Amino acid sequence: MLLTEIDHIAIAVNDLDAAIAWYQEVFGATVEHREVVESDGVAEALLRVADSYVQLLTPTRDDSPVAKYLANKGEGLHHVGYRVADCAVALESVKASGGRVIDESPRPGSRGTTVAFIHPKTSFGTLIELVQDNS
Repeated sequence: MLLTEIDHIAIAVNDLDAAIAWYQEVFGATVEHREVVESDGVAEALLRVADSYVQLLTPTRDDSPVAKYLANKGEGLHHVGYRVADCAVALESVKASGGRVIDESPRPGSRGTTVAFIHPKTSFGTLIELVQDNS
């Protein structure tokens, strides 16, 4: 099995600080990690839930994929991130099965991870991020 755990559930939001405040007030959640990922044009906050995260995402520029998602679909579930031992191996497995990918090869992600995205048309309408923890 190439998928080892759920790394995160990503939720696209218009106002990152308001979303963080809501999760803090309603669930007592705290931000474990916060980062701007310039290459993806997003700011993120990770809230730990057991061994996984809720990842709140907001665009930092109008041409980012998350900005386009919010414009077309509004706030809500954006993607599911699955942990894998080796992102390149998992990505090649998708490609070998004829699956569509967004990233042709793994690339740097937040928290020092290595990531690759799988197109939702391959995965029953769900955008999937493969996440290799390099720590």
